[in-house]
Amino acid sequence: MKKNKLGLGIASALLASTVALSGCSFSSSDEGDSEAGGSSDKVTVDIFQFKVEFKDQFEELVSTYEKENPDVDINVKTVGGGNDYGQALKTSFSSGEEPDIFNVGGPTSVDEYEKYLADLSDTKAAGAALEGTLAGVDRDGKILGLPFNQEGYGLLYNKKVFKDAGIDPSSIKTMDDLEKAVKTLDSKKDELGIKAPFAFPAKEKWVMGNHLANAYLADEFDNDVMTAYKSDTVKFEMGDQMHRFLDLQNDYSIQPTLSLDYSQQVEENFSLGKVAMIQQGNWVYNTIDSMDPDFAKNNVGLIPIPVKGYEGKIPVGVPNYWVVNKQSSDDVVKASKEFLDWMYTSDEGKKFVTEEFKFIPAYEGYEDLEIADPISQEIYNYAKDGNTLGWVFMGAPNGWTENDLGTAMQQYIAGDISWDEVEKKATEAWESARQ
Repeated sequence: MKKNKLGLGIASALLASTVALSGCSFSSSDEGDSEAGGSSDKVTVDIFQFKVEFKDQFEELVSTYEKENPDVDINVKTVGGGNDYGQALKTSFSSGEEPDIFNVGGPTSVDEYEKYLADLSDTKAAGAALEGTLAGVDRDGKILGLPFNQEGYGLLYNKKVFKDAGIDPSSIKTMDDLEKAVKTLDSKKDELGIKAPFAFPAKEKWVMGNHLANAYLADEFDNDVMTAYKSDTVKFEMGDQMHRFLDLQNDYSIQPTLSLDYSQQVEENFSLGKVAMIQQGNWVYNTIDSMDPDFAKNNVGLIPIPVKGYEGKIPVGVPNYWVVNKQSSDDVVKASKEFLDWMYTSDEGKKFVTEEFKFIPAYEGYEDLEIADPISQEIYNYAKDGNTLGWVFMGAPNGWTENDLGTAMQQYIAGDISWDEVEKKATEAWESARQ
């Protein structure tokens, strides 16, 4: 496989759709026609994916592909947001409704589904993937997944609110700086027209257990997902910083945080100007744009999460991978690979990726295409300049970030356990999973 330089300088490498777990079956009348000896020559490809932020745009891309390839019929099921994609995927497999294309999050998910995963080394997309973006799906030289995109996150802030409060966002480097700014925002919230400095969605375990924690775990795993994947333990070397950052968001947020979800955070509060900041990344742009296009385009900035020793840096990495079920029929596997190649390497597909999905590409060949939104552009600039932290949470034991760490964080917020107990419970769960 051809190796490519990671043009963004990255060393290493979700939500409103409601689908009941019992209703995750695919239901195309064309399914299986070619294999069952029916009259149709169509190949049916079933896709099971989690990224609700681009659900409509992805379905539009699929429709475009089907028009250009009338011999292929593609069904898409999207499960995400308040629904557990991982559990829904397991249910789909256990019920015999195995998808042909689905998503895995990194090396631990690869382990779980490896017996189903086709080698994608021969795809054009694998050949065009930027160096480092395939590390989590490389098994003995076989490439078992293709990266969605690159993503980055931090604190998204309302530029107008900060300006009216007299706060220079570029001056916020440390936790002391952030705390000072938050207290200023809180003291002026009535005149600023906000309800609170933050909307902290503690109902969403992934916000805490994945992204918040990752910022403070990256250093102990050398900013490398595979180092985390191979580690027998987690030490919480920056646990005090993690604790302080969680408390700051929780204490100065719209309450009660344990019932605040992603949709309320992004749509009801941040997009409508009711809070000054949210911890999120470039994937929220389409949602904000759908609520207030002018706000999305002109009034959203990005502040790095303050991490001692990594001031001015943001986590950037591959959030998820497309994989192909090798237990599907040969013609379906072939059609699945061709679709993924078209999405990431054809001119029309690449326009969808940048203009409609508003992705930061994880592939070469996009040099002449513009970054579609200002949040992604900021993240691109951080990455281009090498100001990044590792995306290591994908290397944690399967389910650990949410089921163990995220759950313990919720228990802490509820007042049921201490922070020391959060670290103890999470460490024991990690070590038990790795035995």
